[in-house]
Amino acid sequence: MVRPKKAKGTVKQVVGKAIGDAKLEAEGTADKVEGSVQNAIGGLKDALKGK
Repeated sequence: MVRPKKAKGTVKQVVGKAIGDAKLEAEGTADKVEGSVQNAIGGLKDALKGK
């Protein structure tokens, strides 16, 4: 399953690195981390529900 926030973060990170934009690269990294956290929270919720 594609995680939109992580995918968006990866694209921003790669583009930022390619064009030398440190701010865009950092935003991409932050989006990837946020996507990972959201995924972990979702997994925890599912585990608590017994899915």
